[in-house]
Amino acid sequence: MQEVDLIITGAKALLLDSQNTCLDHASVAINAGDIVAVDHTEKIEKQYRAKKTITAEDSLIMPGFVNCHTHAAMTCFRGIADDLELMDWLNNYIFPAEAKNVNKELAYWGSLLGAAEMIKSGTTTFCDMYIFEDETARAAKAAGIRCLIGEVLFDFPSPNFKTSAEGIAYTKMLIEKWKGDPLVNIIIEPHALYTCSKPLLKNVKKLAEDYHLPIGLHLLENAAEKKQLEEKFGKSAVSFLKDIGYLDEKLIAFHCVHFSQEDMKLFADNGCKVSHNPASNMKLASGVAPVPEMLEFGITVGLGTDGCASNNNLDMIKEMATAAKLHKVARLDPTVMDARTVVRMATIEGAKALGMGKITGSLEAGKKADIIIIGLNEPHMTPLYSEYSHLVYAMSGADVDTVLINGKIVMENRKLSTINEEEVMQKVREIAVKVKESLKK
Repeated sequence: MQEVDLIITGAKALLLDSQNTCLDHASVAINAGDIVAVDHTEKIEKQYRAKKTITAEDSLIMPGFVNCHTHAAMTCFRGIADDLELMDWLNNYIFPAEAKNVNKELAYWGSLLGAAEMIKSGTTTFCDMYIFEDETARAAKAAGIRCLIGEVLFDFPSPNFKTSAEGIAYTKMLIEKWKGDPLVNIIIEPHALYTCSKPLLKNVKKLAEDYHLPIGLHLLENAAEKKQLEEKFGKSAVSFLKDIGYLDEKLIAFHCVHFSQEDMKLFADNGCKVSHNPASNMKLASGVAPVPEMLEFGITVGLGTDGCASNNNLDMIKEMATAAKLHKVARLDPTVMDARTVVRMATIEGAKALGMGKITGSLEAGKKADIIIIGLNEPHMTPLYSEYSHLVYAMSGADVDTVLINGKIVMENRKLSTINEEEVMQKVREIAVKVKESLKK
């Protein structure tokens, strides 16, 4: 009999593998941060004994959620400028608030608060774009959450750098500092085509190629951006990206609300990935991304919450519900974006979008033990006919009981073990006082 670090036993399990396997009375054996085996409990009990066992009766075991687009430190700006159009929101409220307030302290504590919120709602991996991202990396490391992070790059100054060259240099520092880390991974992130010049975009591409890293950027979030870029380039934004060599399997585009059929064909042909962020797109009235059509084209589409200033939460279970319902009402078709499709977008397809499909996103031997346990013995989850349906239409982030990341328990029975919640919330409240004062000036 093989000894392992941990066995989770006695629950239903959604594996989110290629067969969409669902097991009753399942157990997961975990050792040295990896999933060793997933099978029916009686089989696991015959082959493995554990130093620690988590009994999860009346529960669902599944892979943790993968949040494909966040600005984690923007928890500090939650609710400061709601009910505004995208460019008004960005140019007249968010950018000025950031210029006055974003520093290393805000980036660290805001990111740590974001990590707490994500873990408590079942997210085990997130992809982040913001300022002072070394602080976000430090916060993620302290929290024990897996991340793919990148410093946002502009042609204009940010609170962290005066020139785009300094931004590139900071990104190189991130790459070298976090190389080989088991949790922190780096992505190169030019903000968008309307905030980055062609020379900066070319420098970004070279950097990504030199280090074999992905590129992430906001793309075609609203109709005004689409029109502006077409006038600027004399062609579609996606055609411009093709011309400068951006269209490949390393590109992750956030939003893609105003994609044409030709845009989708180019993305599909070149293996580009998409992060769909429905709640943010709805709140900013940006439109409805053609995700059902993207999926028909074969594009890998993950799900993301965006930041807390435009959502205003980081709960991926809420995001799944929003994604499923938005497309049904937009197309007057209740069959599109079925529950299983959306759950896969929030797990294994999201992991694939981030280039992490071989290490996380499903419960399979050899993958990292990024696992959540959700209690099912609740009135709002009774009776149970379909686990997928309950995840999308009945559950909330508060139903997540226990979270493991890289084999380590980071929350058990709703109690975080890596983050002092009260301390983090108090720090962010203190930062918020300063933010509020700055908005009066």
